[in-house]
Amino acid sequence: MSENYNDGPVWHVNSQQAAFRDIDQGLRSYMVSVYNFMALGLALTGLVAYGMSSSPEIMRAIFGTPLFWVAMIAPFGLVMYIGARINTLSFAKAQTLFWIYSALMGVSLSSIFLIYTGESIARLFFITASIFASMSLYGYTTKRDLTSFGSFLTMGLFGIIIASVVNLFLHSSAMQFMISCIGVLVFTGLTAYDTQKIKEIYSANDNSETLGKKALFGALQLYLDFVNLFVMLLQMFGNRR
Repeated sequence: MSENYNDGPVWHVNSQQAAFRDIDQGLRSYMVSVYNFMALGLALTGLVAYGMSSSPEIMRAIFGTPLFWVAMIAPFGLVMYIGARINTLSFAKAQTLFWIYSALMGVSLSSIFLIYTGESIARLFFITASIFASMSLYGYTTKRDLTSFGSFLTMGLFGIIIASVVNLFLHSSAMQFMISCIGVLVFTGLTAYDTQKIKEIYSANDNSETLGKKALFGALQLYLDFVNLFVMLLQMFGNRR
């Protein structure tokens, strides 16, 4: 009787440990996919931005004509479309749209190479990467629920968007500096919040298609956090040419 009694709990514990190991391995693989998509998206953005900035003819054709507004608005429209349709898109189509979006962001950001020195761009990129890595690690490991914190940050994000639109007409350097300061705080916090949210939506029961789309959409969220944090820091501390 004692042997049968002991065998049951041991088997149950071992089964739980095996299940936890499977979930942990699956979660790690999922998060690696998220960061890989994000890193590749950033690399594509950087290559397109640098390549375009190296061609004065292309820069004049875009930023010296009404195409400027297309370059600014197209990425915003596409990211809204991806966010609204991610559940109905196939993984292959969602992935294609993500690469197109990353390239369009490269077009939009290419002007920074003409405004700021290469040294300050590189320096602030690595500072952004350090902040991002620290906050993303915190979001992944913390046991604290960041939901209420995320709601507050989302409100701050909408405030930044509204203030930025208003400042397009005011051209106030003081207002832009204030927007950048608030933006650094908001996107630093959103990095931790989004990482935790991306982690929590993982499910070991998802098929490869669903899991791939979750990883891709998570990468898009973190990509936006990184790029916006970088731009805000660049506006605050970048050395102009």
